[in-house]
Amino acid sequence: MIEILKRETIYFWYYFSIQLEQIVWYWILGMALGSLVSVFGKEKIHDLFVKMRNTKMGVFGVVPASLLGIASPLCMYGTIPIAASFAGKGMAEDWIAAFVMSSILLNPQLFFYSAALGVPALVIRFASCFFCGALAGIFVRLFFRNKPFFTFKQFANMASRDTDPNPVLRFLKNFGRNVKATALYFLAGIVLSALFQRYVPPEAFGKLFGGNKGFGVLMAATVGVPLYVCGGGTIPLLQQWLASGMTMGSAASFMITGPATKITNLGAVKIVLGIKHYVFYLLFVVLFALSSGLIIDYLLGIT
Repeated sequence: MIEILKRETIYFWYYFSIQLEQIVWYWILGMALGSLVSVFGKEKIHDLFVKMRNTKMGVFGVVPASLLGIASPLCMYGTIPIAASFAGKGMAEDWIAAFVMSSILLNPQLFFYSAALGVPALVIRFASCFFCGALAGIFVRLFFRNKPFFTFKQFANMASRDTDPNPVLRFLKNFGRNVKATALYFLAGIVLSALFQRYVPPEAFGKLFGGNKGFGVLMAATVGVPLYVCGGGTIPLLQQWLASGMTMGSAASFMITGPATKITNLGAVKIVLGIKHYVFYLLFVVLFALSSGLIIDYLLGIT
């Protein structure tokens, strides 16, 4: 028994160290670049969004709104107060919906970190998150044009934590907070990935998530609901899943339902939407995830 444990420990450490070596620098780079955006670009991004209020873009405003949502480095509980301040300044709710939706799905830290999945996955992640945000804005404009969609009464604009007068210290403190918030999930993702490589046959996984005429996409969207805790923690898993046969459409579906149904995000969303609109939100996320996954696999020739 002791010999078996020793052997399995050696195997586990081998897979763990290989995975860690492959991905740790993407994680560090993502945290560093994300902190740069947060410390030196956050206010400019939000000011740019506010300036859009005086333009006459109409429904086309969901395009820059979704892009700015992705560029915003705030977590969900930072995004909602900012969105509340936008509403207080007279910003159209369809633009706010596009901003919030895309901000939920992707931020600069996670974007740079997702480069570990390869360029095709990175492009697909960015495009699917952008279109999800833009489409959310269009739906709010179409179906809630003459009645309010959000309720921001319980949120006030939160003070920034990046207040140190020294820009270098301001960056280092932000970087430290990012590392502290994601390190445990990052290591957990590496552990799960190592266990996956050791004990899950690639052939079985390929049959489950790869090319099953939409079943893989459905399974990925479903698994994304309970499995997704932190974006950084899922990157090692996705890397191994893709290598083991997961289709790009299934990965895209997972990357939509995961952050959109993350428990902390759902708590904030429910507060500002109310139960009825909250149900609409969940239906929209699931249907978009499934549709985008199927479309991506179809375009890539996976049927």
